[in-house]
Amino acid sequence: MASDKGLFESGSAPLADRMRPASLEEMAGQDSVVGPSSPLHKAIRRDDLGSIVLWGPPGSGKTTLARIIASHTRANFVPMSAVMAGLKDLREALARAEADRTAGRRTILFLDEIHRFNKAQQDALLPHVESGAIVLIGATTENPSFEVNAALLSRTRVYRLERISDEALYGVLESALKDRDKGLGRMNLQAEEGVLEALAGSSQGDARFALNVLEFMASTAGEGGKLDRALLEETIQNQALYYDKQGEEHFNLISALHKSMRNSDADATMYWLARMLEAGEDPLYLARRIVRFASEDVGLADPRALTLALAAKDAVRFVGRPESDLALAQAAVFNALAPKSNALYAGWKKVRKVIRSGATDPVPMAIRNAPTRLMKAEGYGEGYRYAHDEPGGVADLDCLPDRLRGSTFYEPTERGMEKLLSERLQALRNRKRRP
Repeated sequence: MASDKGLFESGSAPLADRMRPASLEEMAGQDSVVGPSSPLHKAIRRDDLGSIVLWGPPGSGKTTLARIIASHTRANFVPMSAVMAGLKDLREALARAEADRTAGRRTILFLDEIHRFNKAQQDALLPHVESGAIVLIGATTENPSFEVNAALLSRTRVYRLERISDEALYGVLESALKDRDKGLGRMNLQAEEGVLEALAGSSQGDARFALNVLEFMASTAGEGGKLDRALLEETIQNQALYYDKQGEEHFNLISALHKSMRNSDADATMYWLARMLEAGEDPLYLARRIVRFASEDVGLADPRALTLALAAKDAVRFVGRPESDLALAQAAVFNALAPKSNALYAGWKKVRKVIRSGATDPVPMAIRNAPTRLMKAEGYGEGYRYAHDEPGGVADLDCLPDRLRGSTFYEPTERGMEKLLSERLQALRNRKRRP
């Protein structure tokens, strides 16, 4: 039979733990992963589970699913937290698993927050997973592609748990409020209309967070008390947005901001910018991204975008938050609404590629400086024509090396100011092509 399952148990557990689903059927909002027809559901029922990684946001049910597996399996079930366990603890658990395998007993190792294990610790798991000494269940809030060793990941199947929907969270809260055995039913609390829906909507898909807030509200209101919006707002006013400056969510949000600006969506631009600022992102990082966008995606279609982005950067340094947030919003929205062109960016990539391919010929003699007699005698500056003395301010002069003569790198679009630049550039190129 399974061992160490008692490590999951608690005598005076908080509401979130008491209301934790005890069966696959009770899990809210994860039908695609553990629904009756899902492969994972069937494998758990057969007690024939292979190594898996459960990936999902906080409060989505990863540990709950591990507990349910523990209640269904006949294997030794060993729960371990990567935050608390070291390499020594891991090696001891693996040694016991090897001994049990020799005796004909299976071991399921549940490793919570597997992304906290370093490479050496993850490598220690690999031969035991490969040999079948353990069935690994890893749980992580971070993208396994980045946080789990490729060799280990290739020997597991990843199941992604989604954020629990507001509707499913509402059902969890309503059940907790009414349940007299595990929930708050004996307190006879009265919930103002819309309060549970508002709590579900502000919980970011995290059932644990929602139940913790509900429990705190209940203890504040007291037996027979009322749960109203004022109490809810007071309880959650300082809640932290889920955000990790080094994790996947950071890259998801900055990608959302960048792509919203690129698609000229001012409303989405403001939303994603505010999300990152409210979550504690470094405003200078955001300023750098807006500056980059102004050069890369707006370019010469509207040169004011870069000027405004740099001004926002200066405002962050000079004024600081929260006042500088508006300067960032101003720059971001201007960039979103500006005409877009990546012509300069594309041309820059093209010219760098040409240089790296070996096109580093000497500077043409005509445009070399000739400060000495010797250099003049050698032909430096010979054939140079002063543009200001030429009709139209442009001389009939080739400034590229011979092998690149006639090459074009910058091809402006017809959007914004680039339409004017395109017309001028084409006229200049046509003049040079005349016999």
